[in-house]
Amino acid sequence: MTWLNLPNLPTPLKALFAGYLLVIGVGLCMAGLQIMLTHGMADGKLGLSKDDIVYSYYGNRNDTTIESKLNGSMKDKAPAEVKLEIIKWAREGAPEDQWEPHFKGVFAQHCVMCHGNIPGIPNFNNYEDVKKVAAINEGASLQNLTRVSHIHLFGIAFIFFFMAFIFSFAVNVPLWLKTLAIAMPFAFLILDVLSWWLTKLYPGFAWLTIIGGVGYSVASTFMWVTSMYQMFILSRNGKVYGNAWERDLKSSDK
Repeated sequence: MTWLNLPNLPTPLKALFAGYLLVIGVGLCMAGLQIMLTHGMADGKLGLSKDDIVYSYYGNRNDTTIESKLNGSMKDKAPAEVKLEIIKWAREGAPEDQWEPHFKGVFAQHCVMCHGNIPGIPNFNNYEDVKKVAAINEGASLQNLTRVSHIHLFGIAFIFFFMAFIFSFAVNVPLWLKTLAIAMPFAFLILDVLSWWLTKLYPGFAWLTIIGGVGYSVASTFMWVTSMYQMFILSRNGKVYGNAWERDLKSSDK
């Protein structure tokens, strides 16, 4: 099967592979933007830094959770005077006798449109939920880390598997480089998720999160660009290539 390579794939298969890669490419860009607007704002400044990762997973042990959020990713969700009022109340221990007469209405006006309608985040209609986020910021909870970790591992692994499967049909890529590019995203994905748990224990491990994210981003970008180039640019030279997997098997036997 001399067509079993990216340049010489039948047009329907090229359309299938290209459609998947385009959607995944846009999805990964949106994921990066979402990270910048959530974790990237943990320290109140746009752009992902070591402090953002520390605040997200280890926490800012000098502030309450709600104060960190109001000075970070939730910075634009309420007027300055309202934020200061909530922060002061939280620092005083969020006394319950001030909830019903005043702060319940404040949260209803500025917060419950999200924190009351979106599953999985604290419900600010209830004092008990507000009290929890008014405590010292210890970062992500173990329950949240477990939930996000298994979703991340299962979901991203499927993305990398199908991207690597398409890339495995590439030609003119040394076997060692192709193998490394296919394996790297999975290795860095494990490092990324593991780093969340390590950072929860000790903030110095936050650098591993950055290394993991950069590592699988570089590897997946290389596979994406190579695959699209070979299907639509390299294929125009009219050359017929041999079976990509067969060539790799012969290279591995040498």
